[in-house]
Amino acid sequence: MSATNPKTAKKRILIVDDHPFVRQGLRGCIECEADLSVCGEAAGRAEALQLCSSADPHLVLIDLSLGGESGLDLVKDVAVQFPGLKMLVLSMQDELLYAERVLRAGAGGYVGKSAPPNQLVEAIRCVLDGGVYASEAVKQKIMQTVRRNETGCDPVTTLSDRELAVFEQIGKGQSTADIAEAMHLSVKTVETYRARIKAKLSLQTATELMQRAVQWLLDKK
Repeated sequence: MSATNPKTAKKRILIVDDHPFVRQGLRGCIECEADLSVCGEAAGRAEALQLCSSADPHLVLIDLSLGGESGLDLVKDVAVQFPGLKMLVLSMQDELLYAERVLRAGAGGYVGKSAPPNQLVEAIRCVLDGGVYASEAVKQKIMQTVRRNETGCDPVTTLSDRELAVFEQIGKGQSTADIAEAMHLSVKTVETYRARIKAKLSLQTATELMQRAVQWLLDKK
């Protein structure tokens, strides 16, 4: 019996998304390709980490929003527990707000869920080959961030991932209660995040925080 040629063997993809319908669509898209196969599906963090070990994927395709869990936290977990395992994030979240953090966390690329199937396949192959996949807009934003950091750090970059998520929701006009419900946190926890954000951004009042968050979102457009 002849051994499988590693150069022609299909690359195994693990899909992590909390919506079964989305997972089914992604599976269909990936398995249409002669060089790719789906080795497993997971709806959340614990199942994904288990399959990273048992299914031995070459790449993990991760949704940024996993119900009450954070896909960004999963990216960090995989980077620590499975160093060298490639990751690509697929999300409906604004790429200009999150792509840079996703790449810093250890993923090899970021693709919007509105992207056509051929772009997703292109991104998968790019990351599998050791490249970094991001849109031109994201690449430009990263270069702008580098230039800003050379002249003085933007204080927003000092926010933690959770603080940034709360800050974004504040900029969208969401109340503390709305943010708590959307992020599956207590109101008290959100209030703590708000206090930390104000301290890091040298803001004194809730009005100043709202204005700063709204302006930050406008600047990202």
